[in-house]
Amino acid sequence: MRKRSIETTKPFEAAQSQITAYDKSIGKPVSTTSFTQNRAKEISRKNDKIKDFSIGLQDLDGAIIYYFNNTIKPQVFQDGEMINVPIIYGSPERWKSIQQDGFLRDSNNKVRVPIIVFRRNNVEKNRTLGNKIDGNKAHLFQVFETKYNAKNHYDKFSILTNKVPSSQFYVSVVPDYVTVTYECIIFTNYVEQNNKIVEAVEFASDSYWGDPKRFQFRSKIDSFATTVSVESDNDRIAKTTFSITLNGYIIPDSINKELANSDMFYSKSQVVFGLETTTGDAEEVQTIGIRPNIGGGTSFVEGSTNVTLVSVAASDLEYLQTNNTRVATTVTPTQAVFAGVSILNPPQGSLVPLPTLSNFTFTANGLYIPSSAIISFQTVGSNSILTINPTLLEYEFVPADKIIVIGKII
Repeated sequence: MRKRSIETTKPFEAAQSQITAYDKSIGKPVSTTSFTQNRAKEISRKNDKIKDFSIGLQDLDGAIIYYFNNTIKPQVFQDGEMINVPIIYGSPERWKSIQQDGFLRDSNNKVRVPIIVFRRNNVEKNRTLGNKIDGNKAHLFQVFETKYNAKNHYDKFSILTNKVPSSQFYVSVVPDYVTVTYECIIFTNYVEQNNKIVEAVEFASDSYWGDPKRFQFRSKIDSFATTVSVESDNDRIAKTTFSITLNGYIIPDSINKELANSDMFYSKSQVVFGLETTTGDAEEVQTIGIRPNIGGGTSFVEGSTNVTLVSVAASDLEYLQTNNTRVATTVTPTQAVFAGVSILNPPQGSLVPLPTLSNFTFTANGLYIPSSAIISFQTVGSNSILTINPTLLEYEFVPADKIIVIGKII
């Protein structure tokens, strides 16, 4: 018995030896530890009213029904009145009945006319539009920005401190593009009724079908085949068969989409403190974090210069309080030109130092540009030019970027 048990364990050991370690370079790890987790990316969506974006085959089917009922609106004139033609999805049981009898009957065994029946025949992947390479490690995403973010509460402090508001973004993977084929049959009593419906459907071809507030897909109809069925002891039925080719897209609501998706994130927000001034009885000048001198004056540090003022002229106060905002008129990969903008210098004879790069705040599309990535900001002729180092900034400007400067400019 002992010898037999040892032999039975050998196949198990051989199978276990073939198992390789998990490849961390492919997909998402099976489990994470406290050392590999990034808490900054764990954003709670407990009170989030925006649901994950997903679209399936049922949405494509619903686009067909919606377009027939709300745009084409097929109608026929029968028994002295205009009636709407219903459209239904051909379940396997209904489609089998149609194939056997040539028409559809209700629960009372009565032929249902007029009516439009359709079913989905084929779903084919369109590889000419996008390719994820790996479904569990997608690299193509669509980013949507919300109009309102609860983190950006309006107050006067955010205006005074030049706070850059935070933006809320939702991320969804680029969908799989598919070509879906539907088979449709129109049943009516008379050919004239059938013709009216065919004309309306043909005119709606090569357009985008679906609900404009949800999803729309481009459709195509190439041909219509009309037949008239007259059998003994049966009703006379006019039938038209045609196919609809729908160019759609699919984002499933499944676990593999969650592995590839990054849901939601916030942009960086920043509070920038510049040179602060006060106008009191003694017309003092100070900056945050600097202790006043005991001798009655006030000290402030500007760059590497320490200036002590006992009495400040009105022109100096006006200069120190200047904080204007301008938008670049011309943007190149490494420069932003502010046309008609000049750097404001202190009044002649003033002890206030000349402005340096630290006196200005620059943003690109709402994101702060650090001074370490700026080569220079100077006035050339009637324009002021900002020059950046794209290597330190880690990106280049594009002509559509909105570059803003805040500081002592006119």
